[in-house]
Amino acid sequence: MSTDPTVLVIGGGATGTGIVRDLALRGVDVTLLERQGLGSGTSGRSHGLLHSGARYAEADPDGAAECLAESRTLREIAGACVRETGGLFVRLEDDDADYFEAKVAACAEIGIETERLNADAARALVPGLASSVVEAVRVPDGVIYPSRLVAANAADAAANGATVHPHAPVEAIETGADGLTGVHVGGTVDRVFEPAYVINATGAWASGIADMAGVEIEMAPSRGVMISLAYEGLAPVLNRCRDPDDGDIIVPHQGEVVVGTTSVPVSDPDDYETADWEVERSIEECAAMLPAVADAPKQRTWWGVRPLYEPDEAGTDRRGISRGFTLLEHADEGVPNLYSVVGGKLTTYRKMAAVTADRVCERLGVTEPCTTATTPLIGADDPDRLDAFVERYGGANPTDLDVIATGEP
Repeated sequence: MSTDPTVLVIGGGATGTGIVRDLALRGVDVTLLERQGLGSGTSGRSHGLLHSGARYAEADPDGAAECLAESRTLREIAGACVRETGGLFVRLEDDDADYFEAKVAACAEIGIETERLNADAARALVPGLASSVVEAVRVPDGVIYPSRLVAANAADAAANGATVHPHAPVEAIETGADGLTGVHVGGTVDRVFEPAYVINATGAWASGIADMAGVEIEMAPSRGVMISLAYEGLAPVLNRCRDPDDGDIIVPHQGEVVVGTTSVPVSDPDDYETADWEVERSIEECAAMLPAVADAPKQRTWWGVRPLYEPDEAGTDRRGISRGFTLLEHADEGVPNLYSVVGGKLTTYRKMAAVTADRVCERLGVTEPCTTATTPLIGADDPDRLDAFVERYGGANPTDLDVIATGEP
């Protein structure tokens, strides 16, 4: 009897674990591979924002609406993997008032709930807010704890029959006349899989897996720095209300805040420069919103690489690349049983997984519908159980290392 899964998913971040959970809930025989601990790529090296959609409201209304819908879903199914904080977009006296008005109007058009605040009301909500803040708008942002979210998806998938392998790097891929025929895996697995379908959910590393299979994916990854600072008492996420730029977000944790970020093109997501100016600039710019962070003690600093997909990208400024996602089929390149899902955001991982699982299930003739939007994640309301899942699958990642260590609910 064959021990090969029907579907092999490569990549143990939010999207990969979300796909495995989705397929397992539909009764598909599925296995997940991750070269390190789960969430060790982009998912666990982010700033952990649960997007309301407001950040993209005027520039990408469709993507913003998707964020709004998915953030509401995660609040229903993810329990202590997320935290309700609310968010503020603040305008400083030198920021464009027309941009602020466009932001508020775009949110209203999409259905993102907002509340305008004058400077005094904003400072009453956030003691220590800069004196240069002239107005603000409240939005339903929140915080994601990605280590918990990823581990809970993996544990849920395993409870429904999936196999999850952390520390199992893909070393080679074989193809033949009919497509992909074998996946050589090292690490804790050390075997060759011969699945019916393979899903490449490796994010910024997608082009590397594609190269092994003899297909091409034109990623345009960019690095960004995050710095966790010791700071008590910030309630909402703070966003600078201006065109996206360095140092325009502060995300609250328990006793810490995460500030960031930058956007610098990289050619290799495993080998890139980390520059001191990114740290200094991010703190300086965030201090324009919340001055006390300028002198707050650093707890840890990390860089993440965004999994941006842009086939025609030729420039150096990648902030304008869509944060939407794309599902690629490689049949035209001679590998009809390989799919790649690229782009996207942490907030929309479940939707990315559902779209990918729908396509594969259609090919498999599986008619079970997607239920991930209404089925709570296993252990979602038990922080201790979630943290045990994290430990099982490789430990906490930089974004929420403080939360997992302290067991914050």
